[in-house]
Amino acid sequence: MASITFARSGDRGEARFFFTMACAMAATIIAGFSLNIGLGRSNFGMPLLVHVHAVVMMGWLGLYVAQNALIFGNNVALHRRLGWLSLLFLPAMLILGVMITRLSLQTTGGPPFFDQNQFLISNPLQLLGAIGLAAAAVIVRKDTGWHRRLMYSMFAGLTGPGFGRLLPMPFLIPYGWYVAALAGATLFIVIGMIADKRRYGRVHPAWLVGLATMFGIQVVADLFAYSPLGYQFTEWFLAGTPGAERQMEAFFPPM
Repeated sequence: MASITFARSGDRGEARFFFTMACAMAATIIAGFSLNIGLGRSNFGMPLLVHVHAVVMMGWLGLYVAQNALIFGNNVALHRRLGWLSLLFLPAMLILGVMITRLSLQTTGGPPFFDQNQFLISNPLQLLGAIGLAAAAVIVRKDTGWHRRLMYSMFAGLTGPGFGRLLPMPFLIPYGWYVAALAGATLFIVIGMIADKRRYGRVHPAWLVGLATMFGIQVVADLFAYSPLGYQFTEWFLAGTPGAERQMEAFFPPM
């Protein structure tokens, strides 16, 4: 087995790394949304669905950081008990994520620096891929090497919204989606790969699964989104809503 040479849950050095990176990824997400609020781009007068989505996502963020803190503190028993909360969070995040995508596109047209068709297809599929990684991590939870790296990859995939909010997105058109959704997540996973290489002299295959999932899903999403059927589906999805009033292609928003 490829993971036999990798640390068990009691390895303090590896546990410290995963806890530190959990905090770094969580800080990235919080910083992005906090910056938007500070600049007046977001406010607390949003629809109830947005607040419910935020509570659930922040709950997952807190759970992930807490789980890594428990392992670092060698409290494996509580870690295992709290882990079952993921059975509630994962489907809730998927459902709410799809609903938020719908709300954003149909009420405002979605972020102007994303093509509507790409955002409509890629956002739910990338979320589904991230949740799939978490589900796989739960399934292989007895193998610490796979479990913690798959869960890390999943959480890295969720940093996109926060990471993107730290960037001058209008200036990244037409590559904004790839930078926001993939660049930050890839960076965090590569950091994990480098840590493995330095500690063990090799890279755990779970990292490659995480990267392949994100990039494979993006290829599939783009193939559909930019096909004639993808354009037609987007037009149908937006028909009769305020979101249909903007152009489908990304554009530089008025200052």
